[in-house]
Amino acid sequence: MKFISTADAPQALGHYSQAVLSDGLLFVSGQLGIEPEPSSFEEETRQALANVLAIVGAAGGNAASIVKTTVFLTDIADFSVVNSVYEHLFGSHKPARAVVEVLSLPKGARIEIEAIARI
Repeated sequence: MKFISTADAPQALGHYSQAVLSDGLLFVSGQLGIEPEPSSFEEETRQALANVLAIVGAAGGNAASIVKTTVFLTDIADFSVVNSVYEHLFGSHKPARAVVEVLSLPKGARIEIEAIARI
């Protein structure tokens, strides 16, 4: 098992790793998109995904390495924005995905994304 960390994504808010690599699978902890402060939900979504990709990249992967994501939203009505940004980022690559509405997220975020990638 190897712990992955990069300065290109926000540091962990608590006692956990940005990601853990084990037997060729990278488990990326949930990433928020609130730093720098976003001007829109779309920008927050793009930043959360950029943070995921920075961590996957630090482990030697890229967007095509991602096999599964879980997206947590504070308002399921934002799903269409997430889907649009997701489609633009991944193109023809279609990782498995779950989207879950939650009551709240850390630091007032509206979206959090975690991922599993094959490295």
